[in-house]
Amino acid sequence: MLGRTVRPAATVAPGVGTLRGIWLARGRDGSLTVYAPAEGGLRRWTETRPGAKDWGQPVLVPIAGLTHLSVTQDVNAYVHFVGRRERRKADGRTVVDVVYAIQYQTGRPVSEWRSLGNPHKDAESAGRLGEPAVVVTPSGMVHIFVRNADGGLALRREQSDGKWRPWNDRRGSGIASTLAAIALASGRIELFATTADGILHWSQQAPGGALGEGRPARLAAAPGSVAVLETGPDRPTYYWTDPAGHGVVAYREGAWPTALGGVPGDGPHTALRALLDGYDCTVLAHRGIDGSAVVGVGVTEDEGNGVWWSDTGVRCLVPPALALDVYGRVVMVVVDDDGIPRVARQTDDPGLTLSEWRRL
Repeated sequence: MLGRTVRPAATVAPGVGTLRGIWLARGRDGSLTVYAPAEGGLRRWTETRPGAKDWGQPVLVPIAGLTHLSVTQDVNAYVHFVGRRERRKADGRTVVDVVYAIQYQTGRPVSEWRSLGNPHKDAESAGRLGEPAVVVTPSGMVHIFVRNADGGLALRREQSDGKWRPWNDRRGSGIASTLAAIALASGRIELFATTADGILHWSQQAPGGALGEGRPARLAAAPGSVAVLETGPDRPTYYWTDPAGHGVVAYREGAWPTALGGVPGDGPHTALRALLDGYDCTVLAHRGIDGSAVVGVGVTEDEGNGVWWSDTGVRCLVPPALALDVYGRVVMVVVDDDGIPRVARQTDDPGLTLSEWRRL
């Protein structure tokens, strides 16, 4: 079992500005890194060696003014950061833009944050820009999606030569909250958004092809709760909270939504595939209705046979993050009520049993 670290805990600032969250990524060397909001930017903790129980001292990644952040990795395990930033000018105006940075190696400095501007030119519209979502295709093309001021979809993407194309208005309207996007192993991109009338679903027909129009469907999903995971070859599954109070829902295009049970609170779900007792399983995590971290396990794409939920009993200010360590063990990280990250790791016991929680 993992014991508590003897180093003084470093408090993160999940309420700095409006930026909230915690992120967990495994680098190319196999080491895990935790990222969380802090005064003046992001604070990160990295395993002292891959799969170790000890973590290094926190390091500040400076970036001021972030209100939202999206984090993803590419096939080389580079970590890509895209944020929505607000800056107050000397004349009192607030300038909103999208910023981008990348970390190539575990524990190494993050690149300089680059401004990618705003799809709106007038300040009033620019200030109503939504939360960005970033994906990177297997070919290395970075795509950034964001809800524009009119509730439509804006896209900016990187070209193969590293140059960025201008912002592109994908039209549409009615997007109500955070976008859920995924770059599949095939290279196709899918995108999912909630609206007041249901959902919008974009899907490339072929890698590098046109994204097309968002297809509407009258499916009820709580805004801000959607997560997506590739559960089969070129096949994503979407998970969200049912707004009518019926728990977690799983959905794949062409099938009916499946109720998975559970009593989730606000915020998004986290989804991960892991090999448990020889079975390909999906691990789900969310912030429960009472504010504690909840984890669920079911056989991948066999939701109809049930998902087994377990309340960890550990309070969390924001939804948990999940990742696999270098040995394939499930790792969960939360921010507790004191604003301190806690980490638990899968033990050698059958099923998914987590170790004692360790404060960073």
